[in-house]
Amino acid sequence: MAGQAQLPRRIVKETQRLLSEPAPGISASPSEENLRYFNVMILGPQASPYEGGLYKLELFLPEDYPMAAPKVRFLTKIYHPNIDKLGRICLDILKDKWSPALQIRTVLLSIQALLSAPNPDDPLAENVAKHWKENEVEAVQTAKEWTRLYAQHP
Repeated sequence: MAGQAQLPRRIVKETQRLLSEPAPGISASPSEENLRYFNVMILGPQASPYEGGLYKLELFLPEDYPMAAPKVRFLTKIYHPNIDKLGRICLDILKDKWSPALQIRTVLLSIQALLSAPNPDDPLAENVAKHWKENEVEAVQTAKEWTRLYAQHP
């Protein structure tokens, strides 16, 4: 792996663990050009509107990681009250609740959990949250439809 020398030990260790013990339904691998940039795949959790979907995300470790949270974004379109159309994610541990004790793995597991438990009371996509609150059944149908349209396995 090129560029290994400049990487903090912590990132090297976390990367090795992600590759050797992947969390169920999640894969994350560093890009060869930039070892702080990860290509992430998350399987839609069972019994969620995203079940059967495969979601691509990008995760970037800023220069001051682990003092600063990773930057994570959905690249696959998703209909979710806490994820906006640019793929940005509203998740406390990516903002004010970040702690250096957390790891890439924790972040990805939290995002996976967010797919199982959308929170329309802390929305990022206002229109989706409104839809979710006014007609959850219909919103879930839309989420399933988007999963079918945009998140299918190749």
